[in-house]
Parts: sequence; C-alpha cells; structure tokens
Amino acid sequence: MNAPFPLAGETIRLADPRQPDEAARIEGFVAEQHGSLFHRPAWLRAVEVGTGQGALGLIAEKRGGLTGWLPLTEIHSPIFGRVLASSGFAVGGGALAPAKATSTALARAAEELALRRSCTTIELRGGAAPQDWQIRTDSHCGFEWELAPDDEAQLLAIPRKQRAEVRKGLEQDLTVHVGSADEDRAAHYAVYSESVRNLGTPVFPRRLFEAALDALDADILTVRCHGVPVASVLSFYHDGAVLPYWGGGTFAARALRANDRMYYELMLHARRRGMERFDFGRSKTNSGAYHFKRNWGFEPQPLSYASWTAPGAERRDADPTSAKHSARIALWRQLPLPIANRLGPIIARGLG
Repeated sequence: MNAPFPLAGETIRLADPRQPDEAARIEGFVAEQHGSLFHRPAWLRAVEVGTGQGALGLIAEKRGGLTGWLPLTEIHSPIFGRVLASSGFAVGGGALAPAKATSTALARAAEELALRRSCTTIELRGGAAPQDWQIRTDSHCGFEWELAPDDEAQLLAIPRKQRAEVRKGLEQDLTVHVGSADEDRAAHYAVYSESVRNLGTPVFPRRLFEAALDALDADILTVRCHGVPVASVLSFYHDGAVLPYWGGGTFAARALRANDRMYYELMLHARRRGMERFDFGRSKTNSGAYHFKRNWGFEPQPLSYASWTAPGAERRDADPTSAKHSARIALWRQLPLPIANRLGPIIARGLG
C-alpha cells in the first residue's frame, strides 16, 4: 500500500515489524489491548526468521495514536498457494482494535494489500471480520482454565479418569527437565518430529522453534525414560498464561503415560513461574485432541475464523483433515523418519 486508507479521521498504512521503533510501538499497543501472543511483532519476526515467510501488518492511526493493528504473515507455497495469514503458524490473530469499524477497515485494507501482492486468500484466526467474508465458528475450539493454587489441588482439579492416567505417569520411572539449552532443543525436535510424522504431518523447520525460543518468553519441558526423551513440549508464556504449543510424544510415551505426566508437570511449572492460566490451545472440533482436552476438564470454546478469497480464485485448502490431502497423509505416515525430517520442513514452511 502506497497511500493511507482513510476512515473518519483514521488512516491505515502498511507497517514494518522489522523496524525497532515501529515494533516497540505495536508491542505496547498489543499489551494495552491484552492481545494474544500471535498479535506480537516478535511472533511475526520469529516466523519470518524461522520459515522465510514475510512479516508485515496494517496499522490504523488517529491523531498520532494507534487505534488498530492487523498482524500479517505473507505465505508463499507452491502446493498451498499464496495467503496473507493473521497470524502465520498461529492459532490466533486477526484485527486488534477497540472499535469494530476499525477492524472492518483493516480487513478491507488487507483485501487491497492481498491483490497488490498476488495473494488470493486472507485468513483471520480471530477478531472481527466483514459480514461478506466466510466466517466459521464450528471448525475449531479453544481450551483454557485457571491454574490451581498448589500441586495437590491441581491434581484434584483433573477429572477422575484422567487423574488416574496422570497418577500412572507419576508412578513411572520418568524424569522431567525444563530448559532451552541446545540439549533441550535437540530432544524436543527429535520427539516432536517423530510425533507429527506418526500423524502424517510434515514437521516444521527446526529453525522456527529456535527463532521462537530466542525471540519470546518460552521454554521446553521434556520427559525422559532412562535418559531417552519420550515426550516434549515447547511452551510460551504471555499475559499470565502458559501456552503449550509444539508438543508430542514417541510411540513409547503412551504406555508410559508420558504425555499425561508432561502436561501436569507443565501446569505446576507454569504456576511456579507466576502464571495464572493454562491455555491448552486449539483443536479441531470433535477430533482426538479435542476429546483429550475435554477429558482433562477443559470446556471447549468455539473459535471464530474468517477468510476472504479473491474474485475468481479457488479457495485455499491447507486443512490436513480434508479429503484432498488424506492420501498424502497416509503416505507420509509410512516414510522413514530421516526422510520425513528432510522433506517435511520444505513442505511445512508453506502451511502457515
């Protein structure tokens, strides 16, 4: 966008999250508005460093003050097409503005920006959107609860059946370590890459995890059995909440109840770090992960996602559960792990 977009005294312009002064100003606005982790310029920059997908955004201003912010990742993929995502590689985002009219104006400006940059799709993972966009509230749910005041209360807050699984994990000969050193990063990537390969999903570039750990308040909790990592999760800390974001377990983890132990230990660790809430992230409605989180006592909250498709263009389909991709997923599950880890990041960097 070369010129401001006017709206009743407001102007909308393209922002550059790479500029320190601009980024600091936006970070302040996000904090004031209690925006999500995925609204932060630091997130956009970590994604850019880790995947090569561009960090940008749109700012609404009035009389020198910020009145709205739309974080964007410009994603290019030979398989999945070109998209402006708010935010890329995130489960949240969208326009952040006190006034709905400002959110709508930001979305309209994003349409213009998408056409200028030959992006046929815009995806808003939260926030308000124009009524003529496609809006879905049935595809994904979020899960969050308040952390308990002590370890025993946290265990008792878990429903009986799931609590029994956690107790089994506590009885196993497992060790738990939290950190962000090279050893922690290597263990996490080894476990996570195996976990997503088993699900039929290409693994993200390791550089994405490295960039996120370096740019944001984050750490890795790893569960080991006789020194071997069996479950690991990379979590973020933002606005009083812990968000376990990239986590998984090996085949051995299920019998050991290592994933159950991992999430319980993360709840305890987060409370000791001063967090008040546990944000279990999003899951596709009625999926296995959705029911797993419900078993922990989390109540699903429907999420609102909106998308725009350029006139005459085909709708983007990067949904791993769609019929279009089911054969690819089945094939991916059969790949040897070294091959999946070599090819996965090339594909996954375009998923967004």
